This record gives sequence, C-alpha cells and structure tokens, in this order.
Amino acid sequence: MLDDLGPLSERELEVLKLVATGATNQQIARALVISPNTVKVHLRNIFEKLGVQSRTEATMEAVRRGWVSVNSAVLTAPAAKPAAEPALAEVPVQQRAPVAGWQRVYMLVALVAVILVALAPGWWQGRTRAAPATALSDLGRTQAAAAPRPDVARWTANAALPVARSRLALAADAQKLYAIGGETAAGVTGAVAIYDPANNGWLPGPSKPTPVSNVAAIYLNDRIYVPGGSTAAGGVTDVLEVYDPQTAAWDARASLPAPVAGYSLAALNGKLYLFGGWDGQAYRSETYVYDPLNDRWLAASAMPAPRAFTAAGVSDGGIYVVGGYDGRRELATVAFYDPAGEGTPAGPWSTKAALSQPRAGLGLAVIGSRLYAVGGGWTIPLTFNEQYDAAIDAWSQIGTPVADQWRNLGLVAFDQKLYAVGGWSGRYLDVNEQYQALIRQLLPLGNKGG
Repeated sequence: MLDDLGPLSERELEVLKLVATGATNQQIARALVISPNTVKVHLRNIFEKLGVQSRTEATMEAVRRGWVSVNSAVLTAPAAKPAAEPALAEVPVQQRAPVAGWQRVYMLVALVAVILVALAPGWWQGRTRAAPATALSDLGRTQAAAAPRPDVARWTANAALPVARSRLALAADAQKLYAIGGETAAGVTGAVAIYDPANNGWLPGPSKPTPVSNVAAIYLNDRIYVPGGSTAAGGVTDVLEVYDPQTAAWDARASLPAPVAGYSLAALNGKLYLFGGWDGQAYRSETYVYDPLNDRWLAASAMPAPRAFTAAGVSDGGIYVVGGYDGRRELATVAFYDPAGEGTPAGPWSTKAALSQPRAGLGLAVIGSRLYAVGGGWTIPLTFNEQYDAAIDAWSQIGTPVADQWRNLGLVAFDQKLYAVGGWSGRYLDVNEQYQALIRQLLPLGNKGG
C-alpha cells in the first residue's frame, strides 16, 4: 500500500514519531505548532499510506520499518499532566532499593513481548483488511451468498449470463448484445456470449484471441473495438482487437501507444476516445484517440487528474467521463471533454455537477438527453443508481436491483432500454438486468364531432 500511495511526507513522519510516543492529538498539535484538525488530516493520510486502521497499528508498522525505535515507542511515552491536587501533609515514604540494570532490560523485553502478543492478531487482521486483493482482480476473494433480488420499478431480470463474470466489455449493434472477456471464478477469459433481446437468450460467439479483463468495448462502423486490458498472467496489454459481427471473426489493429486497463471508452465523430486507466504501475490521466480509417492512435489532452474505472458517455457534442478510482478512494467527479476545445486557451475539459455519491467500476449509458450511471459501490454501500439531466446539470436517483455493491459490470443502451450485465457484488454475477428508461403512454383520443 505504501508504494501505491506514495512515501510519507516529512511532516507525516514527524506526526508518526510523536504518535509512537503516545502523544495525543492536542500534544502533537502543540509540539508541531499546528491545529488538532491538521493532525487528524495527517493521521488519516498516514493510515491510508501504511494500510493500517489505528494509532497502535501505525506505531507497530513504524517500528517494523525502522522509523521508530522500540525504546522510543515503549519507554518515552509522555505522561499526561496530572491535575492539581490539594496540599497534603508529608508522609514518610519507605525508600526502595534501586533496580539493577539487568532487571530493567528484563522488564523491557517482557513488556515488549506482552505488547506484541496482545497486538499481533489485531495488527495482522488490520493489515489483511487494509491490503486486499488488487483493484485489478477479485480472484481469491471469498464469494458471498446470493442475496434475494428486490422488486424494483422499471427493472426486469432477463436470461442470465451463461457464466458469471465481472470486468467485462459489453457492446451492442442494431440487433444483439455482446459480452466479451472479463474475469470469472476460473480467471481471465476471452469468451464471447451473444444475447438476443428478441428471444431473451444467449449463444456463444468466437472467443477473443487475447483473453482480457478490465476492458470496455465500442460498436463503431459495423465493428466492435476492444483495446487493452488486464491479461491472464496479471499484466497489462496494448493490443487492439476488433470483432466483425457479420463474419464472426476477430482481427488485430494498431496497438495502443501504451498498455492500459481499467479505462473508459466512448465513440464520437467516427473516432474512439480512451480515458485514463492503469498501466501496470500507476493510475493514468492520458487521453488516446483512435482513427479507424487510418488505423492509428493519437494523444489528446489528458484528464485533469489520474484515475481508472471511470465510465464515459457521449452527449451534448462531447464526452462525459464519470466517477472513477484514484488508488485511494472512489470519486464523484464528472468531467466533460469537448474535442473542439483542443488547442484553445480554455482547453477541452470542463467540470459538470458531481454524482450524488462516489462511484468506481460503474457503467454509463445515454438515452436521449439523459445519462444513466449504474453500479459502483467499492467502499461506499450502493443504495441507488443515478440519471443526469444536462439541461439543469443535475443528477437524480433511480432504483437498483443489486444493492450494496455492483461494480465492474457491463452497461449499454439498446432500444430505449438499459441492459446491465454481470459485475461483482461480493461474488461474480450472471445478472442480465433491463431498465425501461422511457415510458410510452397512449393518450385516449377525444370524441370527434359535436
């Protein structure tokens, strides 16, 4: 965790060393001439960077890393200043024999041993909680039992995926949906499942040549484009593979400028736009543009900040890039990319109204003038999905058939409906949920004639 979030700053090290002495927030604030609230902020950053959840665990980690000595952590804790006591008559005190040096050492060793034994289980559990499986995979996680599906307005459960999976790509042409790749309980897959809404059934398609997870797909110019992704070996790839639904065949196109996974993808004006992601070492902010006619990638203006597991959708002549994860937390950020702003002083990026709650690993789809954000819930329980009205730049709540956590799903708009497929909710999901975004109402005809 420390390598992911960066080293401790000089000030954070000062705070941590005082924490190790047993100093309170107020004592640390006085010693460093800062406010107690600033101390709390430093402590929160220290806990995140060290992957711990308490002052004791932070102290143990500091001792383990050699930043604080055992003597400093155990013996030099400043005693709280005693309250003033009323004057008392002197009472003769029996003098004790001085403690020998070997006795001091023995007591110190015994004290440290007792502390280590007492704290080890909680410290280990805290380290386990703070450093779960990588954000790029759920393999090895204990899967929870399926929860009963709630009855939610406008949501309908369709035929389930043949195999439960998350971190997949989902695309739609004029007739069918294509679930491509992703991660199953058996690992990363290249399997393709094709859903026919007219018959509410799935059929297998030709597998993607390079099995990948943490990917997205876009249908453009009668082809489905799937760039990059996480590989079965745990790496990140730069391949671009394209599927032709007419011939049921895959072929390779120009590789990405750099390997990337966990990005978001959108198509605008005949080109593909890829935003952010993870390159195997760090979260990225780059924007790449793919021109299918010339089969080449170009770099565009980067996002305002690095993040992965965003979602992207086209509306108002530009691209909304929504939510995401920056290595520390989920984000509610909504950024708008307007290609016409490239090369201008203002630039192509602007900020729109934030989501009602932070979301990462969500899906985003557009129907008419509205954007629909479905899923998320990495660390914040999910109790609703959201829709965005560009006319008033505001988000509002809609229901969800999967509560608490629903991330790394596939989401597409098809025939004025949303289709939300797969994902993770404490387990790999095989769900295929349909949301009726628009309600058609037939108005009775008035009487004709007098």
